[in-house]
Amino acid sequence: MNSHRFHQSVLVGEVAQYLVHDPDGTYVDGTVGTGGHSEVIGSGLSPNGKLICLDRDPDAVRTSKKRLAFMGERVRVVKANYVALKDVLAEQACDAVNGVFLDLGMSSYQLEFSGRGFSFTRNEPLDMRMDPDEESTASELVNHAAPSELFKILKDFGEEKRAKLIVRAISNARRKSAIVTSSQLAALVKSAFPQAHRARRRHPATRTFQALRIAVNKELQNLQTFLDTIPLMIATGGRLVILSYHSLEDRLVKQTMMNWENPCTCPPEFLHCVCGKPPLFKRLFKKGIKPTAAEIERNPRARSAVLRAAERI
Repeated sequence: MNSHRFHQSVLVGEVAQYLVHDPDGTYVDGTVGTGGHSEVIGSGLSPNGKLICLDRDPDAVRTSKKRLAFMGERVRVVKANYVALKDVLAEQACDAVNGVFLDLGMSSYQLEFSGRGFSFTRNEPLDMRMDPDEESTASELVNHAAPSELFKILKDFGEEKRAKLIVRAISNARRKSAIVTSSQLAALVKSAFPQAHRARRRHPATRTFQALRIAVNKELQNLQTFLDTIPLMIATGGRLVILSYHSLEDRLVKQTMMNWENPCTCPPEFLHCVCGKPPLFKRLFKKGIKPTAAEIERNPRARSAVLRAAERI
């Protein structure tokens, strides 16, 4: 199956526009997925330009290698988490790059065809690992984590208002038998909502599945580690471009870029800065870019996307 046929990449033109400022440069797609963004990025590079692509999902690596074969030796596709970018660059004998891009969303292929239980609309093993080589699955978390830990996951990562009732339903169910499929979990979550809520457009299990996926894959932890270390890997004038899809990620990216632009830690009552901390980046635009109504109509999953970009100075 050609998985890229089932996924439409978001804000592709805008990503390439803000990322590629030097066609002869070296760029990184840290979450290559089905290769949609990288195909456009690679097409905009000169014969001297290079592209390094990472993904922790082996299906994505296989798909993107085929899709990006047109670049020949100028592209490298590596099975790795973007949080390990420093090690990947060392293996490629590359000290710093001209741009890094991250798409923090799920691909349509992963949701619909991976068979790993990412979607509450499918009856699949409750796995949710982006990288099948990782140890902990969503099923293990749901069946063995303390209720207090599950509550914290749903509140912190899903911002789920009915977390207490959902955890109670899970705890009662797992005493009788293990929760092993996505449809089992979706039904349990749904049972914790009043009948009136169940008929709404958003499925009651949406936030729970998001929270568990974030926890299983350590998504926010990885993003924070990446943001802490990425300035040293981008050359002066290089760009960092990030697409996020929910408020937790976007808030983290936005705040970090603001801190890079204005790192001063002096008290507000000081008239002038005395800490002397120089800015690391400048934001290319203050407000995040969102898809147009036309793009959302073509691709409804684009509706929550926010693009942010900054330049190393």
